[in-house]
Amino acid sequence: MSKKVSYKIAVLMGGSSHEREFSLESGQNITNALKERGHEVLHLDTESSLVETLRTQNIDAVYIALHGKGGEDGTIQALLEYLDIPYVGSTSAVCRIAWNKSSLPHALSTYRRLLDARADVNTNAPDGPASWPKAISLASISFKDMGAATALDLVAQRLPDGYPLAVKPARGGSAMGVTKVEKFDDLGPAIIDALSYDTAVIIEQWIKGVELAVGVVGTGPGARVLPPVEIVPKQGFFDIEARQDTDLVDYYCPVRPASLNADPAKAAQARELIEQAALEVHRALDCRDISRVDLIWDGTKPQILDVSVSPGMTEHSLIPMACATAHTPFGVFIEQLLRDAMDSHARYQA
Repeated sequence: MSKKVSYKIAVLMGGSSHEREFSLESGQNITNALKERGHEVLHLDTESSLVETLRTQNIDAVYIALHGKGGEDGTIQALLEYLDIPYVGSTSAVCRIAWNKSSLPHALSTYRRLLDARADVNTNAPDGPASWPKAISLASISFKDMGAATALDLVAQRLPDGYPLAVKPARGGSAMGVTKVEKFDDLGPAIIDALSYDTAVIIEQWIKGVELAVGVVGTGPGARVLPPVEIVPKQGFFDIEARQDTDLVDYYCPVRPASLNADPAKAAQARELIEQAALEVHRALDCRDISRVDLIWDGTKPQILDVSVSPGMTEHSLIPMACATAHTPFGVFIEQLLRDAMDSHARYQA
């Protein structure tokens, strides 16, 4: 039996985003898991000495446990690419695209056109199962300098299914700045709140249905899904408060078949569509190693809400929950992600 190899891993956590506390919890959970597996771990915050530490400590690889701005927008990924240090997660270019929720429809459409172009000339490649809510995206400058606030009455025409609507920052995570808007009079204040988190806002149709989070592991054709997690807030929706307090939400992993359809056969078909949609999104964005696709099953199709390239890894987060359901020890899971990252980095260097 070969001797187990141990690595020197830097876990980056904290940062300066609104999600700092989540990040610290994720980073500590990852650190504990890797230490239990016998690895040497440096847990590092994003401070001025970070680059010097990474350059002088002979790090084998980095696990990015940063959430929000600076951790998921391509910033830290670009720095690690510049330093030529292997890291878990998608490239800086992919992160910049995934960070902006309004880019998802374009990414999926482009991906489908590429598949269609590769198909036989007499056969069109079928569209994947992923859908997304009808939405409007506007920049803050259009409100501040161009008078867009005077045209909010057009929202009802652009989103003809009517209220309620979801208003959220175009970039960000953990449902920060997200508001469910029930009537026109509440639309303006919701936009102002969302723009306090980002320089652009998304106004989209509110989708009723079963909320799910699907972890996707791997890269390209080899990517696979983890068991979908069903999210059931005890009141309201899965907002920032519910995400911080586990007593406010019931989680079911895997998703309960009866939540998808009363007919077991149709429920199985629905779950297959949900998993295929998560894979399609992961591949369309060219995500690497790990992502979490958040969606709503509306009774007919999966409606994609968001993609996280650095999903939470706290003791109560959804990816560790899915790992437990899949009977994969969390430490083994994280260790494999790091090995895959080092292997892909070595292939790129070859």
